Amino acid sequence: MDRWQAMRIFVKVAETESFADTARQMFMSAPAVTRAVASLEDLIGARLFVRTTRSVKMTEAGARYFDDCRRILADIAEAEAAAGGSYATPTGTLYITASVLFGQMYVLPIVTRYLDTYSTVKAKTLFVDRPVNIVDEGIDVAIRIGHLPDSGLTAVKVGTVRRVMCGSPKYFERYGVPKSPADLKDHRIAASTAAWASPEWRFADDQRVTVEPVLQCNTNEAVIHSAREGWGLTRVLHYQIGPALMAGELQIVLSEYEEPPMPIHILHPEGRHAPAKVRAFVDMASASLRENRLLN
Repeated sequence: MDRWQAMRIFVKVAETESFADTARQMFMSAPAVTRAVASLEDLIGARLFVRTTRSVKMTEAGARYFDDCRRILADIAEAEAAAGGSYATPTGTLYITASVLFGQMYVLPIVTRYLDTYSTVKAKTLFVDRPVNIVDEGIDVAIRIGHLPDSGLTAVKVGTVRRVMCGSPKYFERYGVPKSPADLKDHRIAASTAAWASPEWRFADDQRVTVEPVLQCNTNEAVIHSAREGWGLTRVLHYQIGPALMAGELQIVLSEYEEPPMPIHILHPEGRHAPAKVRAFVDMASASLRENRLLN
């Protein structure tokens, strides 16, 4: 058995923690899997696994070798794909996630243009206002708003988002314009429970105001609609009211008290080994989002 195949078997055993499961998944006999791992152990002069009747766990040497094997196998797969042309041609199904409104307003137009450009690709979207583990859920690309935790994901910054207070001209004509965050206690507030459900709203210079919304809605669309109708003020991300701002239906107030803007990133898990379908979408989405004046 060649070393490349033995490394593939070793990696699969490490991932499944089972010689029997590896044999079934790779359509091999259990003794063949055992011999492949034993040959690697003889070659490198170290045990790769600690085996008991109930478990298979990597040794310290095995864990180091596992990381190297995955990198080497990924390089081989990349070289083979490049030689065959598939690495350069987007194919397959691209799975993309984003928050609901951002996805509908800004990501979906990019997705449809991407599909028009690459007829060999299909796409699935997951637009939800909840954290998504893109590795566990098989996501190819995620667009995230906010500061990112440390991870092994590749992140490309494409813009920023402001959290803003807004209302309609007819509301301000009737009730006046707040001059400071403290003035919000004298205004009718509509708040979304979909995000930032805390009654304490933070502003620049660590100013904090406890608000008591007269109206609470479970979607951002609902509170934005109430503000457009002149019912009250609301606080949302500024991209969510882009069309209403351009139409003059809403105006931003207290902009001098806003917190620093939050970054927008495109994330994907495969780094430089990403397939063509991912690289092509990331390139197209990065250019499109960076050109959007509402996101910069």
